[in-house]
Amino acid sequence: MNRHRFPWRELIAVAALVALLPTVAPAQTAETKAETIRPEVATPLVAAEELIKAKKFPEALAKVREADAVPDRTPFENYVIDRTRSVAAAGAGDMPTTVKALEAVVASGRAPPADQLRAAQALALTYFRMADYPKAATWAARYAKDGGTDPQMPLLRAKSLYLANDFAAAATELRAMVDADEKAAPPPTLEKLQLLASSYIKQNDNAGYVQVLDKLLAYYPKKEYWADAIGRVESRPGFPEYLLLDALRLREATGNLTSAAQYTAMAQLALKAGFPAEAKRVVEQGFASGLLGTGADAELQRKLRDTAAKQVVEDDRMLAQNARDAGAAKDGSALLSVGYAMVTAGQFDKGVALMEQGIQKGGINRPDEAQLHLAIAYLAAGQKAKAVAAFRTVQGSDGTADLARLWLIHAQRSSS
Repeated sequence: MNRHRFPWRELIAVAALVALLPTVAPAQTAETKAETIRPEVATPLVAAEELIKAKKFPEALAKVREADAVPDRTPFENYVIDRTRSVAAAGAGDMPTTVKALEAVVASGRAPPADQLRAAQALALTYFRMADYPKAATWAARYAKDGGTDPQMPLLRAKSLYLANDFAAAATELRAMVDADEKAAPPPTLEKLQLLASSYIKQNDNAGYVQVLDKLLAYYPKKEYWADAIGRVESRPGFPEYLLLDALRLREATGNLTSAAQYTAMAQLALKAGFPAEAKRVVEQGFASGLLGTGADAELQRKLRDTAAKQVVEDDRMLAQNARDAGAAKDGSALLSVGYAMVTAGQFDKGVALMEQGIQKGGINRPDEAQLHLAIAYLAAGQKAKAVAAFRTVQGSDGTADLARLWLIHAQRSSS
């Protein structure tokens, strides 16, 4: 996270607005209307104003100190001195003096409401720059309470809370911002989502983190986010072996088949499940990527490729008969399997139709898995609307629903 999102030059500009030069004749309220500044105080302050305009900030501070040295100063004179001092100190890079002067301006109660608001904003910015994050958060909250509308200030407050190790409060603030952004446009920024995700991680809030991870996938689908999300599903306790192929399919779809072991495992699982066309395609991709065909396992990988190619030929010859046999079966399991094999072989319309018949026929051992496979088949066939609708119906506590949720996010971003 970048601690310097709010540049120092911006801080100087805000502080300058607070001062509203000329300071010897500030905007007056009903309470200050009759108050004046004695010449011995006004003279060095006028000189300080000119030096500020010339960007000679240290010299301006020296003149402010001359005014400050005048004895028996009135509360109004102190108020004007502090206004001038805040600008000169900010320009000189003297942050401790800046915040002390600004806090005095606010505490005086003499500044008009707009000036009080600018002072609160400048204090939040300055304390953030000073790495005093609790005070930065406090003043950012004060700014919002007093009616401030700068959209960067809520984020500064959230950052301050995070850097002050108040992760729960930071998460609350960020979640409110993210929720509001999602109701409007554009979507939440990557910075907000990353900070919210980190806030949940710091609290060991896995459920909160997964929710944010889903949003990162939806708005900023980087490969590393997909790898994290899929890995979390795969590593959940009790994740069944029969879903491993579906997880690898999602890895492939999101560009996260990154090792020879993953390519080999996916091809072997596809062969075992009766989908040789899928196995052949995956193996060939592995060879094309350079991950297969080299090293100690090169010969085994070539044999796997040959096996997949041979089974594709045999499967092509038997698909039509297998479809007829599946149609005569007492339940829909065989229709689902043959239909998906057709989809992987590029016969999308026929394959999807068989799978739909299988689900309608019923008698399937794992209906949620069947619905997941139908949704994946719809997506492969370019039927995005049907895929999205099907993914949304998938339930199950074995990991099927988790995979369907991730497939849904991928499908919604798909150009199919």
